[in-house]
Amino acid sequence: MPIDANGKLPSDSPAITNATSYGSIAGALQYLAITRPDLAFTVQQACVYMHDPRLQHLAQLKWILRYVRGRTSHGLLLRASPTLDVTAYSDAYWAGCPETRRSTSEFCVFLGDALVSWSSKRQPTVSRSSVEAEYRTMANAAAECIRLRQLLGKLHFTILKATVTFCDNVSAVYMSKNPVHHKRTKHIKLDIHFVRERVQAGELRILHVSTGEQYADIMTKGLTTKTFEAIRDSLCVMSMILQTAGVIKCNLYLSFE
Repeated sequence: MPIDANGKLPSDSPAITNATSYGSIAGALQYLAITRPDLAFTVQQACVYMHDPRLQHLAQLKWILRYVRGRTSHGLLLRASPTLDVTAYSDAYWAGCPETRRSTSEFCVFLGDALVSWSSKRQPTVSRSSVEAEYRTMANAAAECIRLRQLLGKLHFTILKATVTFCDNVSAVYMSKNPVHHKRTKHIKLDIHFVRERVQAGELRILHVSTGEQYADIMTKGLTTKTFEAIRDSLCVMSMILQTAGVIKCNLYLSFE
């Protein structure tokens, strides 16, 4: 795993002497994360502290590099799919930052069986509830899905089915369908209207998914090795060399080393 499942990155350790080197390595990892969704969360965490890196942050950066070095053959595998259905998974880690208490938003979007878009970033404001954090993330995922549907439309691939977005927060799923607004949701009213209008227009469907099947979890927090590797494979990140029926077979992949 590129990050400890129980690890946090506090800023109470001594500052490092060469902050420029830290920023250079973290910046290079950002380019690698373009084709490695399994690195999205850890690289995002490392880049948050580029302005004032500490020894603990440098140790985490080295952990990421060891993970990458041991899996240089891994990359994003793009496979042909018989359908062009757009499917998304959205998740949020509520108040995950130990310092600012801001939440982390993440989503991943599939076109057929291929992962084509993903994001892991800290929310700009503090969410007052886990439902708010989840719903803000859902709105971002919905916007990305709509953008992809419009792009496919310009390429003369019209998507007739509604885009299914999976979320593991029951309350957030309920809010996307229930027209009654509670007073505590007024501060996220814009996101509520945006998602609900798309649901009513038939472009979007919000469904609940169990936490164990939430692929976006890999971009929110540290996971156990077994869970991390299972989700990583589901995100089309695998070795370029696959062995099937006793034959070594090379697949097309995208990766930077």
